Amino acid sequence: MMLQVLLSLFCSCLVFAQHAPLEQAWDLLAKGQHREAVHLLYEIIKANPRDADARLLLGSVLMEEGERSQSIAQLTEAVRLRPDSSQAQNALGEAFNTFGDFDSARKAFEKAAKLDPNYAPAQVNLGLVLIESGEFSVATPHLDRAIQLLGRNPEAAYPRYLRAKICSEQHRIEEAIAELQQAVSLRPDFAEAWSDLGSARKILLDDAGALVAFEKAVHFAPNDPVAQVRFGSELLSQGKAHEALPHLEKAVRLDAQSQTALYNLQRALLDDGHPEEAAAVKAKLTALQREKDQADQHAIMAIQLNNQGAALEKVGELPEAFQKYQSASQLYPEHVGIRLNLAIALLRLGQYSQGIAELREVLQRDPENLAAKKALDEALVQAPPKTLR
Repeated sequence: MMLQVLLSLFCSCLVFAQHAPLEQAWDLLAKGQHREAVHLLYEIIKANPRDADARLLLGSVLMEEGERSQSIAQLTEAVRLRPDSSQAQNALGEAFNTFGDFDSARKAFEKAAKLDPNYAPAQVNLGLVLIESGEFSVATPHLDRAIQLLGRNPEAAYPRYLRAKICSEQHRIEEAIAELQQAVSLRPDFAEAWSDLGSARKILLDDAGALVAFEKAVHFAPNDPVAQVRFGSELLSQGKAHEALPHLEKAVRLDAQSQTALYNLQRALLDDGHPEEAAAVKAKLTALQREKDQADQHAIMAIQLNNQGAALEKVGELPEAFQKYQSASQLYPEHVGIRLNLAIALLRLGQYSQGIAELREVLQRDPENLAAKKALDEALVQAPPKTLR
């Protein structure tokens, strides 16, 4: 998928046709030689720092490889070099979106769509981020515009798929089905659209149609746990437990934390005459539910301890606040806000080494956390030199 995006970006820039080194970089990417392509692109930029095309391609490749800071740096510079380019703004937005900075992604997509309302990728991407933020009515005109621009091309399948999601959220199931049918007619291998089409047909009690759609989804995406569990569950509901078993077993292998897959696998095993195996699956499901309940309880307790710590810190009882933050972080280590409070308390207590380490952990989890960035910058200035060794 990403290589297709890069190819589109490649073809959209007229300079590429006269840019032999960049064509060479693309040839390397097409052959799967990403490291060599990245090295060449860096060399091109070193020779000509104002080469926006090279920066766009390099930034997109680095995004694909998960190199957040370098990807965004290259694409940001490309935008600076081409402030009126909707393609550059869109590429930057895709990087922000990929790395979880959704506010920045939305701003970039809005700029791209404003710069060129006829640039369909920007309209699609803007529609997507608006859907993800729950702004369905605002997303609709952007997706409609993209569909109009793309016409009957396979690229129009994705905005129709997103359009169907809006219809489903608004309980307009027949319209959602119509959009999904359009999507799969444009892209017959669109597994996610087939899967959603099956769910929509199921809502309208079209069991036969649902089964056909779910089977198509599994055919085109055999390693998608959602597709497998939906197909297996539908087979089970239609009294075909034996046929359902391999799909539900595969769903569990693909996603061992799926309670839906485990529950339906247990039922299928019972219906197919395997009570011992069903009991073993039930035990796994019970253990998983117990773990989830415990995790939920830990999260609630951690937030309570964090709030108590904040109250203690407000009245100057810093050591006591630190103890609360530390206990909260142990219970809920994934909570960025708790870790940030712990880090700042450590710094205020003079424990710079541990505080800086916690801040770096916060930024590892949330790279755009401005409070953590500011605290880290200040800590690195204030920390005794031996702390930074």
